[in-house]
Amino acid sequence: MKRNTFYLLAGIVALAEVGIFWLSVELERPILIQVAFVLGVLLLYAARRAVEERIEDERTAMITQKAALRTLEVFWVAFFAISLGSAVVAFSRPLGLRPPPHPGPPGTAPPPDVLELPFIGGFALFQMALLCLMIFLYVGFRMYYARKYGEWDTDEEQD
Repeated sequence: MKRNTFYLLAGIVALAEVGIFWLSVELERPILIQVAFVLGVLLLYAARRAVEERIEDERTAMITQKAALRTLEVFWVAFFAISLGSAVVAFSRPLGLRPPPHPGPPGTAPPPDVLELPFIGGFALFQMALLCLMIFLYVGFRMYYARKYGEWDTDEEQD
């Protein structure tokens, strides 16, 4: 496959993802976009490996690695700060979240109009759990590649 064909395929996959996202929202089925996204990434990964022309050389690989590392370093700080702020906002309010009883006759209370904040607090905690997973993945991959490429090999002269 030629490089321009790959870029055209990537654009088609992106448009299909937007359509599937819309369908997922209409049908209220988040699994559709989740599966479609993973399949789209796998398709593009397989197609990229089939490109005949060289897309990446040592210089672009180094640039990509450095950009990915810096992105990870900056993203986890921003993501964690936002998650902490969300958790503070959510947990600074009472967790009962039922409106106070209406001072009228029994059975005439207005419908509850209070947002379910435990969900927001739970969402913030879920975000922080995902962040921790991301950090553990980074450490795991770091250890794997360090072993694979010999960063932790012992020096023969050291013995």
